[in-house]
Amino acid sequence: MRIDLMAGATLSAALPAQNSQPVILVFDSGLGGLTVLEQVRRARPDAAYVYAADDAAFPYGALTEERLVARVIAVMERLLLRHAPDLVVIACNTASTLVLPALRQRFVTPFVGVVPPIKPAAALTRTRLISLLATPGTVARAYTHDLVANFAGDCAVTLVGSKNLAGYAEAEMAGEPVSDAAILAEIAPCFVEGPDGARTDVVCLSCTHYPLLLPRFERLAPWPVTWIDPAPAIARRVIQLLGEMPAHALDAPPACAVFTGGAGLNPALGRSLERRGLSETVIEAMPLTLC
Repeated sequence: MRIDLMAGATLSAALPAQNSQPVILVFDSGLGGLTVLEQVRRARPDAAYVYAADDAAFPYGALTEERLVARVIAVMERLLLRHAPDLVVIACNTASTLVLPALRQRFVTPFVGVVPPIKPAAALTRTRLISLLATPGTVARAYTHDLVANFAGDCAVTLVGSKNLAGYAEAEMAGEPVSDAAILAEIAPCFVEGPDGARTDVVCLSCTHYPLLLPRFERLAPWPVTWIDPAPAIARRVIQLLGEMPAHALDAPPACAVFTGGAGLNPALGRSLERRGLSETVIEAMPLTLC
């Protein structure tokens, strides 16, 4: 079973779009945000979409917090100037938990983010055993620990920081199969059995790459659990801010994928992007500067 959650910006009222046909930018460090793009497009199929992957800096977990904030702000500044979106979805847990306040302070464009879904998991669990599957950076972040303390104090929460799953999802999208054994090794720590026989019954997918592998997770899991996927809730938040699709909406233009590096682009990935409705792929080079 898959459960979604509400996620969003600090804004509460619907905002008028700058354009008659809204432009929505979906941003991630790599390909994980495609799971969010899919849900948002279902909610507003009339909008113009730009999917931006900062693959030149992937994975974000390898950057210090200070460098990550500076990187996202620099990339976002260029994307906003180039594409003039009415709304930006930060479809990345690492960036959302760290960079959203700085983005909202610097830019007037509204931002919708995604955060670890601890609160809905605590409301849903019956065994009080929850696991949060995320990147090591999200697991280590104080924001995540505050969520656990504030909303799941009566639960045993297992924080699982996977070093490899985001890369595995990227590899699968690029036509490079990953073994079941490799994936199982990453998700196995999520499944905890207590001394009384109680078992983990909810796993939060706290990296947008992970739903790309969800069918594999479900097949390989040692027992059934509820997987919480944030993408549908993000789509609902977009509708709250931009409103429903008008009755006489214009046909949507082709969606565009933008990469800041493009080193991983190959024919297999191109076909994967086309299957997800991204018919145009461009590189807006922004090399990562480490000095």
